[in-house]
Amino acid sequence: MATMKSVKTGAQNHINLVDVERPVPGPKDVLVRIRACGICGTDTFFLHIGGMPAGTDGSMRSIPLGHEPAGEIVEVGAEVTDLKVGDRVVVNPQGVPSGIIGCGGEHGAMSEYLLLEDAEMGKTVAVFPDTVPFDVAALNEPMAVARHCVNRSEARPADKVVVFGAGPIGLGATIWLKLRGVQHVVVADVIPERLETALAVGADAVIDSATEDVTARLTELHGEAANALGQPRAGTDIYIDAAGVAAVFKATVDAAKWGAKLVMVAVQKKGADIDLGGMLRSELTLIASQGYPTEIFEVTPEIVEHHERFAKLISHRVPFAEAERAFELAMTPGAAEKVVVTFDA
Repeated sequence: MATMKSVKTGAQNHINLVDVERPVPGPKDVLVRIRACGICGTDTFFLHIGGMPAGTDGSMRSIPLGHEPAGEIVEVGAEVTDLKVGDRVVVNPQGVPSGIIGCGGEHGAMSEYLLLEDAEMGKTVAVFPDTVPFDVAALNEPMAVARHCVNRSEARPADKVVVFGAGPIGLGATIWLKLRGVQHVVVADVIPERLETALAVGADAVIDSATEDVTARLTELHGEAANALGQPRAGTDIYIDAAGVAAVFKATVDAAKWGAKLVMVAVQKKGADIDLGGMLRSELTLIASQGYPTEIFEVTPEIVEHHERFAKLISHRVPFAEAERAFELAMTPGAAEKVVVTFDA
């Protein structure tokens, strides 16, 4: 029996690097040798709680991790006609019948090999050229999340936008907004190094929200407007929450002009007290953005075209042999922007 190494949840805040049976593809399946896999906040959430709830008694079950892979096909089932050995691919974690990859399904992509059942070009995988490094290709899934957020915003070139949170999703949204032709995009965060990255990927301005008055800075950058009662507000059209903290809602309601939009893509860790009266006075539209209903491979050609720009989002590349260190980095607040685990060729 051939085996492989795979990362699973262990005790709270710890991974287990285990030996498991290497999957054997059926006639409709392909086997992918993983070459890079990103670490997401969802992975660290499962680590914090020690796995996935297994029942009403509070018990937890260990699950395989990883849902941001890029790799190359090494085995192809007899009935698969549109994919071949050697194809470099990115994966739709929600496109397999055994459950979402790395989030409670049977398979996780933080493994040496990944089985893709019922493999189909454009549904399960997309192929990318060898001009793009595997670590950058592994950004495909989070960049689809960011793209859906921007699509939900319906941002137009003349709109003035602020993105709260300069993590991978916020920075990805910034890139997509600029590629969409949006003239002025501001990024707000509390970590100066992340703001430097925001400028490097194309933000027009940044706000250190730990030390600066957000409303005053937005008014300075986007001009002065008013809410429905004529009270002075910033001229910002669209607010994007990629931070997931209650302070974003407060900053938005305090600054929002009449008819502004707030797009929520970050997961709020706990409920926020929202000034509903302030929302009313601005007729603020709240738009939720979840996942990537259509965007998972919509983004791939543009990541290929602009891969050097997207590469700036990766702060740490860690070998699979040091997976424990990679997850520790990802779980330490402020220690890393984007951690991608790389696998030997």
